Amino acid sequence: MHDNNMTLNGRKRKRIVLVNRCGRMGNRLALFANFAAVAEELNCTIVNCPFHSYAKSFVNTSKDIYCRYPVTPEKSIWDRIPGAADIIRGTRIFFHSTRAASSLIERWNIGKSSIYTLREDMSTPITSLESQRVIDAIAKADIVFANGWKFRAPNWVEKHAETIRNYFQPVKEIEEAAQCAVEKLRQNADVVAAVHMRRGDYRRWHKGKYFFSKEQYAQWMLQMEKQFPERRVSFLLCSDEAFSKEDFQGLSVTAGPGNPTEDMHAMAGCDWIFGPLSTFSQWASFYGATPLFHLRDKNDQLELSRFRISNLHEVPGTPLPEDACSGL
Repeated sequence: MHDNNMTLNGRKRKRIVLVNRCGRMGNRLALFANFAAVAEELNCTIVNCPFHSYAKSFVNTSKDIYCRYPVTPEKSIWDRIPGAADIIRGTRIFFHSTRAASSLIERWNIGKSSIYTLREDMSTPITSLESQRVIDAIAKADIVFANGWKFRAPNWVEKHAETIRNYFQPVKEIEEAAQCAVEKLRQNADVVAAVHMRRGDYRRWHKGKYFFSKEQYAQWMLQMEKQFPERRVSFLLCSDEAFSKEDFQGLSVTAGPGNPTEDMHAMAGCDWIFGPLSTFSQWASFYGATPLFHLRDKNDQLELSRFRISNLHEVPGTPLPEDACSGL
């Protein structure tokens, strides 16, 4: 059996260990996928214990306590002991110990050139994992601790998109719930558009810049309908707040499945996606290869030519603390 921790020449693969928890599911998926692209391009292994909060929602991470990319066929001892993995995820002990180890190693220069701490560049919007500086730093070390969340590799994400998507297949229950929600809409629609109506925490994130009223969303949905004359358009509306169909009179609107992970993957199965700037909708767009438009201003106009499939390159901003975030 091929050992995914070994390269073709028999040498042990480099390991990049992610250190930070960066907000909620969309943020962590975006960061993980960008490093997965690095793993594909530079032939290394990603270890992502901060992903434990969402590991059980995805087939591959649910079976590997270290949340490694690419898939490692051999189970760790912790995955073999009944109940051990759940206890570790629940206590977050691997995350805390990884973060502590990273800090001590960097402070005391333990391991010298064989261990390197990669930190994001705070002076730029993103830290490019495709830059020669980062590539050279990874090449020199056996273990790299990645500390930050603004790391991006958009060209490599596009290049390895299908492989990365396959890795992040959701578990059966989530996949089926998402598919069922979209299939019901398609029975009476020619076009299904997903609307991400994030409100909750967006009231204060970036001083409410991306917080829009239900009336504004209704206007955008009407604009979307006008893009498809003579065709039936239905909307899958995923929100972190309750809403009434009376808020969207004259429109065919159905709520998402309700669970954030199911909502995300139902959005991925639609034909189009729009919503405020968010990694939640970015991931839905990337995973489903579904065109996305990010609403950045209440006066934005929806035109199909402005929609793009996300390559997970954009960093929305400093994530809110996890306990301050809504499910979406």
